Amino acid sequence: MSSLAPRPAVAKRLKYVVALRRSRGEGAGDERPYIGLESIESSTGRLIGDPAATDESALSASGQSDSLSNTFEPGDVLFGKLRPYLAKAWVATFQGRCTTELLVMQPVETESAFLRYVCLSRGFIDAVDASTFGSKMPRADWDFIGNMPIPVPPLPKQRATADFLDRETARLDAMVAAKERVLRLLAEKRRALITRAVTRGLDPRAPLRDSGIPWLGEIPAHWETSKFTWSVFIIEGQVDPEVEPYVTMPLIAPNHVESGTGRLLSTETAADQGAISGKYLCRRGDVIYSKIRPSLRKATIAVEDCLCSADMYPLRSREGMEPEFLLLFLLSEPFSTWAVLESNRVAMPKINREALSDIRIPVPPPQEQRALVRFITQETAGLDKVRTATERTIALLMERRAALIAAAVTGQLEVV
Repeated sequence: MSSLAPRPAVAKRLKYVVALRRSRGEGAGDERPYIGLESIESSTGRLIGDPAATDESALSASGQSDSLSNTFEPGDVLFGKLRPYLAKAWVATFQGRCTTELLVMQPVETESAFLRYVCLSRGFIDAVDASTFGSKMPRADWDFIGNMPIPVPPLPKQRATADFLDRETARLDAMVAAKERVLRLLAEKRRALITRAVTRGLDPRAPLRDSGIPWLGEIPAHWETSKFTWSVFIIEGQVDPEVEPYVTMPLIAPNHVESGTGRLLSTETAADQGAISGKYLCRRGDVIYSKIRPSLRKATIAVEDCLCSADMYPLRSREGMEPEFLLLFLLSEPFSTWAVLESNRVAMPKINREALSDIRIPVPPPQEQRALVRFITQETAGLDKVRTATERTIALLMERRAALIAAAVTGQLEVV
């Protein structure tokens, strides 16, 4: 077995080892495949979706028109200059067009595969990210990126390094994929657990009856059903987030809530967000449900008085409805299925207030609601421990991947 011993590579400015391709697409008549930033997976350099697709909307939701596109050729390396911390770089395997947020580099003194790994390396990404301008849409420019010094070892060393990294990252990626399958199974088990409990109860011997609600099916015979607004008050009337005391109150928006679990990941204030549009005032214990893109299943309980985004509904339980049970029902499969079908009637998937007000929902006796909540809390705690451990393992594998790439492309690691 031969090996190439570690040796610091000669560094050259990127603009001297690649040619920046500046050709544009031909407009609406150009049928070549279109690649958007979202078409490239972060940190791995893999293409997401069907490479043979020619419909721009199938690969990109960037909103750019056909006339605003770069062209690329097989062997070109595409690098995302918008939010470069996402580490998006891909070696083209076919002719096509791409968003202008992707730089198209034609290798001259470097191998395509090696250059892709350089562009994915931690040092390169960190340096480019530090150069960005614009707070909401941080973007780097070619003047800076082109002047970045990159390692340029002899071509045989580049090929050997790229082959080595292909093998090693494939092994790590397979391990990550296996762990991600575990996460999906845990999420499915959580959904099934919640759905079973909030639609059938805890007693498998309890007689069932037709709920009269097509999307719900059978429920325990002793459960009642209720029009949503008979059991839940949908809070109306917005407040101005720019005035006291609202400007410093915690603010919850859809991006602060984890999909499918009810966990609140973070908050900010109206002052932090620079919010100028109206917000809803929520009390501690209110259930806050995201009315946009309901397939994401975003709902949580306010742990203190706060504001919520106008993209969310603050829901206040009436007598006979426990907030924790309401939250779990909103996360259940039947309700989410109804919400997705209902929201697809408009261009931007959204549940309108009237539709939510009119649906009927199951209402177990309050004591049984509390028992259901205790059961689900206990059962999901075990699932959450496994999930946390699995996520930690994925993070370590990705860290190992990044360190391996950095060491290999800079010549600090012996390539075998």
